[in-house]
This record gives sequence, structure tokens and C-alpha cells, in this order.
Amino acid sequence: MSYPTGSHDTDRAEAKAAEQPSSPSLSANANTSASVDTSSGSSTRPQPSIRDAAAQSPETYEDEHVHSVYESIASHFSSTRYKPWPFIASFLRERVTSGSIGLDVGCGNGKYLGVREGGDVHIVGSDRSPSLVGIARERGFDVAVADGLALPFRARCADFVLCIAVIHHMSTRERRIDALRKLLACVRADGGQVLVYVWALEQSSSRRGWDANSAQDQLVPWVMKANQNKKKDKDDDRDSGGNAVVDTTYERFYHLYREGELEEDLRAAGGRVIESGYERDNWWVIGGHGEEAKP
Repeated sequence: MSYPTGSHDTDRAEAKAAEQPSSPSLSANANTSASVDTSSGSSTRPQPSIRDAAAQSPETYEDEHVHSVYESIASHFSSTRYKPWPFIASFLRERVTSGSIGLDVGCGNGKYLGVREGGDVHIVGSDRSPSLVGIARERGFDVAVADGLALPFRARCADFVLCIAVIHHMSTRERRIDALRKLLACVRADGGQVLVYVWALEQSSSRRGWDANSAQDQLVPWVMKANQNKKKDKDDDRDSGGNAVVDTTYERFYHLYREGELEEDLRAAGGRVIESGYERDNWWVIGGHGEEAKP
């Protein structure tokens, strides 16, 4: 079955002011980096790369550069994520049959949970961010707070699982493969499917400008404007005490997937690639259990 290749420009246009591209010449995301003493012009001891820093304590690194960030930006982030991406909506409408039970792991504000409205398909959402889960719950969705590496769902409980823009936040390959393994464990062996989306390394045509030669592990800024929800007036640039207010920048960890890497990781997790492709700066895969899987 083919699906229309839709653009994610709506979400990206809304978030353009928030997600700022990194400057290649100033990136701290190279395999090694050195700090420079500008007063003397001499280099100090090289600093660890993002990959090395994450490997030292993945859980702590993700707490700082993923989980706490989404808690801080939840409301702003949710306001930029309101329209389902066309390919994923097509998957839900065309491939998911009536009576199916599904999961959305990393559901955010729940924008995919209502695609099949009418009660013929039930989707349970989960997210690591209590604030985003709260937003989804206020919209009337069935959601729970859960870590992607410690899902509370019964094995083989679902006909399908969505995991959109989540696994690229895992800071080591072992954790990314484990996350895929956890998704596969949730779907039935006889025909269950998982649909996974991750950011692509190959984004040379996008405003971010990454390509095959860029570092795969990146810290991507999210800028919270100081007066995000205010109409501009002469007093907007100062707080109640008369002090200048400034924008706040949060840095989120991303592992940018090169072509073929997502399929490799799915197979390493024991899965089988059913279909895969590229859509607007993202690699996606639809996978199921390997041939050796038993009901």
C-alpha cells in the first residue's frame, strides 16, 4: 500500500522560532571539541564530545537534555504540535482495521490519539513527560506517564504501536535498540506492526542544513521567547521589578539517523522490516516480529 508523501511544514513553521539551527562552525557537537581562552588565544584541554558525555551516564544525560527540557517547554511545545503528519494519519486510517487496539509511545499532547475518532479503534498513549500527559488527558485521551524503556503494557497486547520522534532522544545505540525491542514486545506476533519515525541526518535541503558529513549526535536548541504569550508593548522587555527579561534556550539531545540505520537497529532488536522510507527530514520504518517470533 502506498501513502501520500505529506509535508510537515505546518508543525515546523509554528516551531521555527523555537527550534534554532546550530551553526556548523560553532557546533559543540563534533566528535571532539576544545575550549578556547579568548584572552590568550590558547586552547585549553579538549572537552568530551556529546557522544562521550552521554555514554558516561545515559540516564543522567537524558534527564538533563531530554526529560527536563520537555517538562519546561511542554505548553509551548504542545502549541506547535496540533496537526497530524499526513503519512501517519494515512497509516491509522488505511492500514489499521476496525476493532484494533493500539499504543502511542511518546504521545506528547495526544495529537494522533483522536485520528480514528468514533470508537472503532482504541489507542492508549504514554509519555515520559507528566506535563504533556496532563495536556493529553485534558483533551479526553487515555494516557499514562511511562518511560519508553520501562513500558507498563502487557506483552502482545496491541495490534499496532506508534512511536513518533522519540527514539532519536535515546543517547546510546544500546538504548535505542532496547527501545525498539520494547515496542515490538507490545504487538501481537501474528501481524502486529510498529511505525517509528526519527530525525534524519540527511537534511541538506532543510533550514538546519545537516548532511551525511555532519555529526550524528546533536544538541538542538529550543528557544522560549520571554514574551511568547504577550502582545508587544513598551513594557514587554522588563519584569515587574523593572529588570530586563531574556529568552531562555534549552538544548535537546538528538541522534540523527543515517540512511539504513533505523532498519539495522530494528533488525538488531529482533524485528523484521516491512516497509521503510524518508519523509521531510525523517526516516521511518514499519516493522513487525521476526520470522522466528511465536504467538
